[in-house]
Amino acid sequence: MKKWGMDLMGTPKYKRIILKISGEALAGDKGIGLETDTINRISEEVGEIHKAGVEVAIVVGGGNFWRGRSGKGMDRTTADHMGMLATVINSLALQDALEAEEIPTRVQTAIEMRQIAEPYIRRKALRHLEKKRIVIFACGTGNPYFTTDTTAALRAAEIDADLILKATKVDGVYDSDPFENPGAKKFAKLSYIDVLNKGLRVMDSTAASLCMDNNIPIVVFRIGERGNMLKVINGELIGTMVADIETSE
Repeated sequence: MKKWGMDLMGTPKYKRIILKISGEALAGDKGIGLETDTINRISEEVGEIHKAGVEVAIVVGGGNFWRGRSGKGMDRTTADHMGMLATVINSLALQDALEAEEIPTRVQTAIEMRQIAEPYIRRKALRHLEKKRIVIFACGTGNPYFTTDTTAALRAAEIDADLILKATKVDGVYDSDPFENPGAKKFAKLSYIDVLNKGLRVMDSTAASLCMDNNIPIVVFRIGERGNMLKVINGELIGTMVADIETSE
């Protein structure tokens, strides 16, 4: 077992979380495919919050291999099914890295492929989490026209998660693209209605509505900064919090 580089003292604020990771995050600086060093670093950080006692489920995107909208002229359902298969590649890579850290992990797919993963069964997923296994949800919802953000919101509601951690390449939610606009304003807190009304790029509207209806808070944070996951689960305000609040900053 690796030695953990963070202080794990104290009781985590959240008992069970969903970590949403984009496929692009697993590609590192390459932008496409998989970057082993990046996957290993993410797995080490996930291991830290797992060791702290948090029950962790993960939803992984597939954009480092395929995006449904990339299939120009292609039937949308076919393109989305190809994207679902891409999430399986990422899930298996992440599972392998986590198990190298000696963390028990299960991949569950919304489309059955029993030779390589379990089918998604809610009660079985809950049992894995109770036994301190990390569960990775692959293949999205199993249906076309839905994003992996919506999958994260749906699975969070189904497993009664306390929080969705959305890992991105920026340190929160801004009123415009901070890479293009140096004067972009970062939000510390937002309400679900703010996200929907302002069209902010937190999650798609279906996912945001699901979180609002089920009162599931979302924290958007930078995945590239070591220790951020641990800080969030310990209650520190990192990035941007989206929750049921009357006023936002």
